[in-house]
Amino acid sequence: MRNRCEKPTLSNRLLPILLPILLTAAPLITAGVSHAANSGVLTGIDVLKRENFRQLQDLRIGLITNQTGIDRAGNSDIQLLHAAANVKLVAIFSPEHGLAGKFDVPVIEDGKDSATGLRVFSLYGATRKPGPEMLAGIDVLVFDIQDIGTRFYTYISTMGLAMQAAAENGVRFIVLDRPNPINGVTVSGPVLDEGRQSFTGFHLLPVRHGMTTGELARMFRAELQLDLDLRVIAAEGWNRADYFDATGLTWVNPSPNMRSLTGAILYPGIGLLETTNLSVGRGTDKPFELFGAPWLDGDSFTNVLNAIGLPGVRFTAIRFTPDTSKFEAEECSGVSIAITGREHFDPLRTGIEIALQLRHLYPETWDADAYDRLLANSAVLEAIRLGRPYAEIVSIGHTGLEEFRQRRLPFLIYD
Repeated sequence: MRNRCEKPTLSNRLLPILLPILLTAAPLITAGVSHAANSGVLTGIDVLKRENFRQLQDLRIGLITNQTGIDRAGNSDIQLLHAAANVKLVAIFSPEHGLAGKFDVPVIEDGKDSATGLRVFSLYGATRKPGPEMLAGIDVLVFDIQDIGTRFYTYISTMGLAMQAAAENGVRFIVLDRPNPINGVTVSGPVLDEGRQSFTGFHLLPVRHGMTTGELARMFRAELQLDLDLRVIAAEGWNRADYFDATGLTWVNPSPNMRSLTGAILYPGIGLLETTNLSVGRGTDKPFELFGAPWLDGDSFTNVLNAIGLPGVRFTAIRFTPDTSKFEAEECSGVSIAITGREHFDPLRTGIEIALQLRHLYPETWDADAYDRLLANSAVLEAIRLGRPYAEIVSIGHTGLEEFRQRRLPFLIYD
C-alpha cells in the first residue's frame, strides 16, 4: 500500500478565484503532475546500507558509478563505501559523461577522485571495457548508475561490458538496482537486428525495454552465457507501473542533456531522430522536448503533426538557436512537444510518425539513412523510407517484440 500525500486545501475565499485558472491550465500540466509518491522506495544502495554492507564485508571493491549513485539522503556511493567498516573501496570506474556527469565529449580520460584520492578509470576513453590491469586486486565490481529505460542510452552497455570483463577475470559482480524511471511495464519499438550490436545497442532489446539494470544484468548473464557470480540487490517498494515521480526519490540528471522525467519519457522516440540532420534540442533548455532545423518549416510541420491526432501529446511551432551541438548558433525552425496525457502517450509512435512525415515532406533533405544508427532495424527503416502507415510498421516488429516479452519474463524481479 502506498503512502498517499494529502492534497493541500484552499480556503473558501481563494477557491472561486483559483479554480477557473487551475481548470484552464490542467491540460498543459498533466504530464508534469507528480503521481502520489511512495515514500518507502529504497534503491539497492539504501538496502545495502541498511544491512550494514554485509554483502561486501572484507572484499576489495571496484565501484562503477556516477553522480546518480546516491542514497535517499543524497549521500554518494563513493562516500558510503569509503567510510563503511570492513569494506575496502580500491577503485572507481566512470561511464560516458564522466564521474560527475558533466562531460559531453567523445573521449574522457582517467582521473582521480578528490574526496578519496582513488583512481577513477574511465570506461569512455581508451577502452569501454575494464581490462585485466584495471581489475587487478579487485574482488567484486559494484554497479550503481541510474538508467532511463531506453536501449541506446549507454549506461547499460557499460554494465554489460563490465560484466563480460568480470566473468573473464573471475570477479564477482553486484548490481545495486534502481527503478526504471519511465516504468517497467511498457515495452515498445523494434528489437535490435542480430549482428547490429554496438555500444548504443549492446544486446537484442527493443528501443523501450521496460526493465531495470538489475533485471537486464540477469538477462545478459543468461543470454550471453557468462560464467559470472552475479548478485542483484533489489530496490524495495517500487511497483513496475510506477514512473520516477511516484518513487519519492530525488531526480539527478543522469547525463548533461537528460534534465527531467519529461525528457526521459520522450527520449525513446525523439532520441532516435538525433543521428539525422535534425536538432533535438541539445544546446537549449529543453533537450528532447523539441526538434527542428534551419531547413524545416516548423509552422506547417506542427499543423501536420497535430492533424494526425496522436494521443496524449500536443505540438507547437517554435524557433530556437542551439548554443552547442548540432546547428550551434544557427536559428532553427521547429516543433515543441508537450505531453498532455502521460497515460495515453506513446513516445515510439510519436517519434516514428515524425520520421514518416519528415520522409514524406522532405524526401531529399531529411537524412533517412542516418535514422537507422540507433533504430538498428533494417525492416522498419525500409518501411519508413517507403512511407508505410504506422500500423504496418508496428506489425513488422510485432513478432520480435512478443518474443522479447517472453524472453524477459524469467529475469523480472518486481511486480
